[in-house]
Amino acid sequence: MSENLATNDLVGTEWLAERLGDSLLRVVESTWFLPNIDRSGRAEFETDHIPGARYWDIDEIADEEDPRPHMLPDAEAFAGHMARLGIGAASHVVVYDRVGMMTVGRVWWMLRFYGHDRVSILDGGYPAWLAEDRPVEAGPGVESAPPSAFVPRPRPELVRSLDQIRALSGGEDSQLLDARSAARFNAEEPEPRPECRSGHIPGSMNLPYTGLVDPATGRFLAPAALRQLFEEAGLDFDRSVTTSCGSGVTACLLAFGLHLLGRDRVAVYDGSWSEWGARSDTPIEPES
Repeated sequence: MSENLATNDLVGTEWLAERLGDSLLRVVESTWFLPNIDRSGRAEFETDHIPGARYWDIDEIADEEDPRPHMLPDAEAFAGHMARLGIGAASHVVVYDRVGMMTVGRVWWMLRFYGHDRVSILDGGYPAWLAEDRPVEAGPGVESAPPSAFVPRPRPELVRSLDQIRALSGGEDSQLLDARSAARFNAEEPEPRPECRSGHIPGSMNLPYTGLVDPATGRFLAPAALRQLFEEAGLDFDRSVTTSCGSGVTACLLAFGLHLLGRDRVAVYDGSWSEWGARSDTPIEPES
């Protein structure tokens, strides 16, 4: 069945169920929770998960030397993590989570940043899998796999640094789109990281990542509805765009949504608000 694996951006539960056990398939779960929520993604994965899945820890597959949360690791470290997960050049990675598609975009973006395009998101995630009474298993998941050759091919245009965001903020040539909730964006509720101020980067727009998913089904909106959502947020599809969020996780889901609409060169501000909001030398709106 390996030769029949597609590179669909979104795959359904039936598609995945038919291919479990395929030698080229790598299923990963990326469930993760904000620091103010007393839940463990790994613990919930070990309770039950899709058979054959591996756990992708976004805090572990990160730059260990960087104090900012789960920052993109360098190419050598990333390749090492992929070897441990058994992900190689020919692997088709399917990622899912159990928290409303919150973290899947991060896995998709990291793989694509390092040149791996054979990655899909399970539409509806684990809730859709469970709702259809599909098989599950318990335990730590696949912890090792035959070594696979993963050769990183970085795409630096897909990531933005603090200095780059400083240059873009308020400019006419680029757009900043924030995936956090409207209450956090508008400084109406505190940040989950107490060291961060409340508000947003001046000139940025707001599109909460939760809006990309149909609340009734847990699946992604149809393309026409997605496009309308981005346009209502104020996005101009003819101009470049950088996405941000709290710590570079849900920003990636906005990038994925734009990818579904044919925008492949969307950059992610990796430090996001956990960097910008924690500094005293960065402007914010509304001013406190």
